[in-house]
Amino acid sequence: MAFTKPPNDRSRGRQQQRRPVQQAQQHCFFCVHQIAEPDYRDTQLLGRFVSSYKKIAPRRRSGVCAKHQRRLSTAIKRARQMALMPYIPE
Repeated sequence: MAFTKPPNDRSRGRQQQRRPVQQAQQHCFFCVHQIAEPDYRDTQLLGRFVSSYKKIAPRRRSGVCAKHQRRLSTAIKRARQMALMPYIPE
């Protein structure tokens, strides 16, 4: 008589209990305010899209559309290179 391991019911139950979280529809800050391109010299505006660890916020957190997220990351990188924004927290 061969011994078979019973299925792990605990892990299967956890997967069934998880439900996707519905997020509120976020609208792009730049599209709403009709800003064509973020300016690297406006560090106060760029600071809204950077975390406390000075990392560029992802789209799902910032709510920016794909087009403006690409331009935003370029502007933040330019501001860092010009020493207008820090690379790391102070």
